[in-house]
Amino acid sequence: MKIIPVFYTISDNYTPYAYVSIQSLIDHADPNKDYTITLLVQEISPEHKKSLEDMSTDNIHVNVFHISDDMVNRIHKGKENYLRAQFFTMSIFYRLFIPDLFPQYDKAVYLDADTIICDDIAKLYDTEVGENMFASCPDLSIRYMPLLQKYIKECQGILPAEKYINNGVIVFNMKAFRDKHFVDKFYYLMDKYHFDNVDPDQAYMNEICEDKIYHLPKEWDAMPNESIPEFENPKIVHYNLFFKPWHFADVQYGHYFWDVAKKTPYYDELKKQLDDFTDEDRQRARADLERMAERVDTIVKEPNTWAKVKQHESVKID
Repeated sequence: MKIIPVFYTISDNYTPYAYVSIQSLIDHADPNKDYTITLLVQEISPEHKKSLEDMSTDNIHVNVFHISDDMVNRIHKGKENYLRAQFFTMSIFYRLFIPDLFPQYDKAVYLDADTIICDDIAKLYDTEVGENMFASCPDLSIRYMPLLQKYIKECQGILPAEKYINNGVIVFNMKAFRDKHFVDKFYYLMDKYHFDNVDPDQAYMNEICEDKIYHLPKEWDAMPNESIPEFENPKIVHYNLFFKPWHFADVQYGHYFWDVAKKTPYYDELKKQLDDFTDEDRQRARADLERMAERVDTIVKEPNTWAKVKQHESVKID
């Protein structure tokens, strides 16, 4: 039976969303294929761990893997590694270590926990990435925000900005990551330059692997975006940035989440999160998005932006 390895990286509080995502994957799985789902965590409650592992079926195997502190203790908790220039969360970096941690796989799928799978994930796994390091979709969430366009062009130095990918959905060329010593390159650059990023893990993947990234069709990473209509038949919905269906009742693609959530033991908890999230909370979420964009004007003045460093040193993988 064909084995499809799928990885998630979560913190304990993201268990309900990961559960819904995995349920959507199970709903579209081929009974003739074997899906091994591994969730990377540092800490998780026994109850949450059991609820996830109990999702296993005859051909779906759900496992929780504990990331050791030793592997990630070099990652700084300074503001340069804050997600969305707002807070630090170590779990966003776990995905960078998946190829080294699981040498038995030469290829694998990675998914953010705030995703809903609308097609058989084996179809994504079957994507031919060739000699590229990985496959992902261009990040449409930045296309209509001028300050984030400025971030990609002037801070990251990636042109055209449309090349910049979102790494919430990845088909890893695991062997290439190991052969090219991606993690060594990541730590070297982080330790030397302390790059200030609004999207730390994503920035490193874009920069180190630039020009060795296969661009997936946009339907594999459909993200809520108030500037464009919904895709008719998304293959994966990704509730990126601040607009989560458990916070915003009218978010694009929201019904995909609730159609699955209502079948899970976390439905009441998730509905309560939505009910308890006030209009003031929603205003703050929108303001957080603006503050993230405004952070670009600070980053561009830093002495070691990616764009400036690339004038005298290559940051790409050899």
